[in-house]
Amino acid sequence: MRREPVDGPMARWQPWRWVLADVEVLRAPDGTQRADWPAEPGAALPLEAAGASVDPRARHWGFGGFVVTLHPEDAEGLYLNITSPQPCFWVMWREAEDGDALPAPQIVTLSYHDAGRWLDVQERVDQVPAPADVVQWVADFVAQHYRPQPKRRARPASFQPLTDRFGNPVRISTGEARRPREG
Repeated sequence: MRREPVDGPMARWQPWRWVLADVEVLRAPDGTQRADWPAEPGAALPLEAAGASVDPRARHWGFGGFVVTLHPEDAEGLYLNITSPQPCFWVMWREAEDGDALPAPQIVTLSYHDAGRWLDVQERVDQVPAPADVVQWVADFVAQHYRPQPKRRARPASFQPLTDRFGNPVRISTGEARRPREG
């Protein structure tokens, strides 16, 4: 996570903000690059960021210990991620109650459906691009477990039963109005 200064008129109310900077793979299946993490799971570690695009006033913190598990029943959500223009990691995180405290990342996922559910309940979810080897790992999993649901043909509207606005059956006649029978 990166704590970066806010410039311009917004700085009157909020001098800095937290943003998701990156996701590092620490342990992964064979063939996937990984980084070493010196801190205990869940512990925040101050990091030094390098690069010309990094604001020298920004501060970086790493949070380790998050496990990304691929579940066969969520293969569709994984499929949607890897077939998007930019496959990514999603991180759901919360700001600390105390204004100066560190943010609290909660969950890391590769599932499009998980991220959508979190956004539906107004959680803070940010994304960063997934490395190519992670995307390949997910693609292999999806190839093994994803089975698209067969498309069901929609019944033509002409065969749908007619109902009024309350759901009661309706009958339409094209002939003359029926008169009650006499006798």
